[in-house]
Amino acid sequence: MLDITHDDWLRRAKALDVSGAHHIDGADEPGGGQSYPAVSPRDGQVLAHVADAQPAEVDAAVAAARRAFDSGPWPRLAPAGRGRVLLRIADLLEEQRHRLALTVSLEMGKPITDAYDIELRAAINTFRWYGQLADKLTDESPHTAPDALALVTREPAGVVGAVVPWNFPLTLASWKVAPALAAGCTVVLKPSENSPLSALLLGRLATEAGLPPGVLNVVTGDGPTAGRAIGLHPDVDVLAFTGSTAVGRHFLRYAADSNLKRVWLELGGKSPNIILPDAPDLEKAAETAAWGIFFNQGEMCTAPSRLLVHSSVAERVTDTIVARARELRIGDPLDPATEMGALVGERHLQRVLEHIGTGLNEGARLRAGGSRTLTDTGGSYLQPTVFDHVDPGMRLAREEIFGPVLSVLTFDDLDEAVALANDTEYGLAAGLWTSDLSTAHQVSRALKAGTVWVNCYEEGDLTVPFGGVKQSGNGRDKSAHAIEKYTELKTTWIQL
Repeated sequence: MLDITHDDWLRRAKALDVSGAHHIDGADEPGGGQSYPAVSPRDGQVLAHVADAQPAEVDAAVAAARRAFDSGPWPRLAPAGRGRVLLRIADLLEEQRHRLALTVSLEMGKPITDAYDIELRAAINTFRWYGQLADKLTDESPHTAPDALALVTREPAGVVGAVVPWNFPLTLASWKVAPALAAGCTVVLKPSENSPLSALLLGRLATEAGLPPGVLNVVTGDGPTAGRAIGLHPDVDVLAFTGSTAVGRHFLRYAADSNLKRVWLELGGKSPNIILPDAPDLEKAAETAAWGIFFNQGEMCTAPSRLLVHSSVAERVTDTIVARARELRIGDPLDPATEMGALVGERHLQRVLEHIGTGLNEGARLRAGGSRTLTDTGGSYLQPTVFDHVDPGMRLAREEIFGPVLSVLTFDDLDEAVALANDTEYGLAAGLWTSDLSTAHQVSRALKAGTVWVNCYEEGDLTVPFGGVKQSGNGRDKSAHAIEKYTELKTTWIQL
């Protein structure tokens, strides 16, 4: 990150002016006059008034995407041409990196250092990676009898509705939008009502980069109105959603009640992080466990919120995490020294506090945190929180909290650890710390999760897919496999 001081970021924040208009058919559209305030969790101040999409605005966005797909140049452009536009989008994201990082930090409370170094890096790399991949995809020609020729081609699926959450507003939007565009689809993107401004900037930059009108439309509004309208729309061919399991169920119902559109879901998680006594570096394992649950204020679907640690080392590991929780620098997201910023808003903070209260009532032992803090700021701040003596049946160990709250459970043998890890309705991610190669392979295979990290956590790049099993969803973001969500297979059989 460039050397920008807290005061410099404060000055930039005061000068920031971001339009809250929808971006439809290549232009800003104020919508039907309804709007809502985008409130910063940093201090409770209103950042902008944002257009609140009603079904009419969603209809306009979908109609623009349909025209662009049915008769526009984008699906018919050579893949290399689409790739060049995606690369220009990546370049513009890089040029506007400070402004975009500032917007993300203000609208959802992420520390500015993480917004700049991690969030924007991921978004830029995603558009660049799919821009480079666009003309590398191949079709198939299976071997047949000599008197026939068979072709299997991938064709763009059509209009994609992408509904994304607030915790990584640009990263997760990019994971949907970039491969869909690379495949030749057109997109209607609906960001969370908690983080609309960065997505609107993305839409405008994409148009500036040369994306034809209607190819990427951004509409803002809430889930029950705008999200529902996208889910039910008969001209949306594919729905890609990241968010809660409860809302994912709604989108499946919307598809059933409309045109049976394909629905791809990346949903919740209650990820186990298993630390065995033979971990190659126990101190690093504990530090990483602390980083994983407190990073991004714990607002991650993959957060290692269940620490499963062998009883012989549980006290040592837990003490290290508690010490880290107590020394973590909580503060203004615009201060580069801040390590943990604000939760996304007051309503979410209260929900997390309710989970903490439930944990206390159920008999778990509070080792660190547990209370809101920095109340004089007007923001939504919470102390990093650690519970031990957690029973597998407690809500702390079963429900996704989506905050900086760690539950520590212990085990005595490997079979018990695997059973505890899999004792959840979710299956998004898992961690394992061991020096034994056979154990690493055997346990990784036994864990019911879309991603298993061994002797690390939250590592990887765009070459590998991301997604879950069980009630953590279906389909995959990232990697070449993401293209599969946005294409249809067509078989052509030619008799010779």
